[in-house]
Parts: sequence; structure tokens; C-alpha cells
Amino acid sequence: MQRTVSVVAPLGFRLQAQSLVQSRLFSSVQDVLRRTPLYDFHLAHGGKMVAFAGWNLPVQYRDSHVESHLHTRRHCSLFDVSHMLQTKIFGCDRVKLLESIVVGDIAELRPNQGTLSLFTNEAGGILDDLIVTNTSEGHLYVVSNAGCRDKDLTLMQDKVKEFQNRGSDVGLEVVDNALLALQGPTAAQVLQAGVRDDMRKLPFMTSAVMEVFGVSDCRVTRCGYTGEDGVEISVPAVGAVHLATALLKNPEVKLAGLAARDSLRLEAGLCLYGNDIDEHTTPVEGSLSWTLGKRRRIAMDFPGAKIIVPQLKGEVQRRRVGLICEGAPMRAHSPILNSEGTVIGTVTSGCPSPSLKKNVAMGYVPFKYSRPGTQLLVEVRRKQQITVVSKMPFVPTNYYTLK
Repeated sequence: MQRTVSVVAPLGFRLQAQSLVQSRLFSSVQDVLRRTPLYDFHLAHGGKMVAFAGWNLPVQYRDSHVESHLHTRRHCSLFDVSHMLQTKIFGCDRVKLLESIVVGDIAELRPNQGTLSLFTNEAGGILDDLIVTNTSEGHLYVVSNAGCRDKDLTLMQDKVKEFQNRGSDVGLEVVDNALLALQGPTAAQVLQAGVRDDMRKLPFMTSAVMEVFGVSDCRVTRCGYTGEDGVEISVPAVGAVHLATALLKNPEVKLAGLAARDSLRLEAGLCLYGNDIDEHTTPVEGSLSWTLGKRRRIAMDFPGAKIIVPQLKGEVQRRRVGLICEGAPMRAHSPILNSEGTVIGTVTSGCPSPSLKKNVAMGYVPFKYSRPGTQLLVEVRRKQQITVVSKMPFVPTNYYTLK
């Protein structure tokens, strides 16, 4: 899911080279950056703080980026994602309201079921990606990106006013909770020690309110941004440090920052808003057609439907694809070329994969070059090297589903 305007080179993680530059660039603005309830906790645990989407967040801790990445794949890691925008939409007409600005079928969600969806504009472009949960408490719980906070809030608030002016029963509330992501194959085992609910009954993209390690009113959602099993815990701000401290007492758990989160999501084939998708990308071009609800496709009643729906039946000009290569790592903005050496596209995210020991990337190429196995060229440091279009995810996902 995230984000835009990162000081970390998009998936480049040139951390040592950037540290001095970052300190100079942001020394004058540190005081205006927002801090999560865990800011002092991060400093006490060796967090290296950077500016990200208007927030002061840890890019890594004492462990290296690669060590944190691999620990998440093998055990589990704790990420502070409290910068994400959390909102509640309530009222009898809440589903109609949200469906007027997203592409998904929100009405079909069962109680406490969630889905990834997209805000779109009338031109078919993606304004942001978000997770929507239909809670059993009578509201929709929405989590969207920090980098899009202002425009997302404006979009939702304006739509609420529009509906209210028509006499509809709707409202919007910003949730001031912290948000912690516990990710990795042992995450459920770790969390089970601190909850009464049976984690085996909480499958991927479902949610429940529970007490977690003594902190009441936590919303636990089985989801994440790493491709691994895990949860995101919306916790009252006053209980965030207590919860993080309790989780870290388990030797399975280590803290991880933005750097590991970015490489993990790329291995999982998940988009970074502002890099891999934006207002000039349609869901079909971004290989996100699956987010379009079947009922919504037929009704064509979401923003940009007249542009997006016809793309489902025909060839689009470009598609988001995965790329794998050896040699120098592919980076965002690296040109993609065909075998004749003609530039045909651009890399949007790229990094060395700690899990695969190869370089992975995403980028956009014309439809005829999007077939997996197609051999292309990518220009890195003014040198051309071979890259191959690959299926995504690059690393198999391990989401927990009931069988």
C-alpha cells in the first residue's frame, strides 16, 4: 500500500550515503514533523529516524536492513505504521457513500471482513489505495496512506457533506489510535499469548476488537504489507508503548523499519503509492483489476468507470510487470528497453532481493512486452543489462486462510 514523498531512495536503501544528506536536509524541519506515540520508544531502541510523508519514522534499528528483512521472513517483526490515516465512516448510508468514491463492492463484505480498494478519479486514475473493513460495530474502518492524508480526508469529507446535504445519514471520524504491524510466520503464535480470541479463527482480511496484552479496545486485522502472515493492531495511543514492549519480550520479535518494509512489500509484488501507481495509472494498467467488484463493473457506477471497464475487455497501452535481473540493481526511473535498444518503459521500484539473492523490480511496459518470460533490457548506471519479465509475487505469499 504506501506511500509518496519518501526520503529513502525508492527501494534503493542507500542509507549510509544518504545519512549525511538527510541530516542536512531535514535538520531545519525536524520540529515540524509529526511523531507517532512510539517516537521516544524508537529512539530508546536505536531507531534511525528519517522524514517520511511528513512524519519522523525509523528507517531501521541496530540490525541491518537485510537482517531485519530476513528475520521477518523467518520469524516476525514489529513495525510502527501509526502514520497511516485511520478513519471511521458511520451512518445508515455509509456503504453508499464509500462506494461513490471507490471501485470495490463494499456492500458484499461480511461483518468484520475487509478488502483492498482504490479511490479513483473520473479519468480512471488511482487517487490512493486503502483497506476497508465492514465492522460489526456499525461503521466502516478505513486505513489509507499517510502521503495522501490531506487529499484523502478532503475527498471523504467533501463526499460526506454532499451526502448530508441530500439528507443522507453519514458521518466521518478520524481515528487517533496508533497502528502496529506484527508480521511474519510466527506472528499469530506470538500474539496468541496475549489475547483470549482464537487466532486460528481470524483468517486473512478479517478483523476483531479484543484486549491485547492487557490493552483494551484494540482492533486486530489479519493483514499486512509484507506478504507474510501477520496482523495490524489499531491500539489506543496511550497503550501503544505498553503493547510494543510486551510484544518485544518474545524473542521471536524484533523491531523493523521502513527499509525492510519496502523490500518485503516489493518481494510480495505490492504497490507503493506514488511510485508504482498514481493518478495517471488506471487499475487495469496497474494490474489491479481484481479490486474492481463484479457488481460495480456491471453497474459502472464508480469514478472513472467509463475509462476503466472498457480496458478490461481490450488491450491497454501499458501494464505493470515484475522484472528480475542479475548484476547491478534496478532502481526507480531506470529506463526499460526492448531487444533493439529502444526505450519502452520505466522501472518504478527496484532493489536487491534479500530472499532471492537477485535483483527485483516493478515497472511499466507496453502490453505486447508484458508476458512473463519476455527478455528485455534495463539501463543501470548508463549500462544496459538483460532483465526478464516475471510473475509476481517474486516470493510466495503466506497469508493465513481457513481451509
